[in-house]
Amino acid sequence: QVQLVESGGGLVQAGNSLRLSCGASGRTFSSGAMGWFRQAPGKEREFVTVIFGSGGIKYYADSVKGRFTISRDNAKNTVYLQMNSLKPEDTAVYYCAARYQGRAGDLTRDGSYDYWGQGTQVTVSS
Repeated sequence: QVQLVESGGGLVQAGNSLRLSCGASGRTFSSGAMGWFRQAPGKEREFVTVIFGSGGIKYYADSVKGRFTISRDNAKNTVYLQMNSLKPEDTAVYYCAARYQGRAGDLTRDGSYDYWGQGTQVTVSS
């Protein structure tokens, strides 16, 4: 059984940093894709970033480009999201998602992923 477990959320002041972690068990996704989405209150879930393929190609949403960094530790089957220069508009529940290598679909769309974590709350105060 595949499980994704996020950790690292919390309450921070604007301008500060947080690092989220997502550990996968039951399956390795080192050649697939692991990404982060977020959902703010009253809004739809939106794409944040993804790392995919054996070469670790990365895509970022424009809203986080230059501030957030995704990385992956294949030995630990874990993906990280380093969030710097946080803004109040980054407040959301952050979800980790994963999909197998060869799975088709737009990586920025949540329907393209096979597995999801339970989410971790990130709150940025002004």
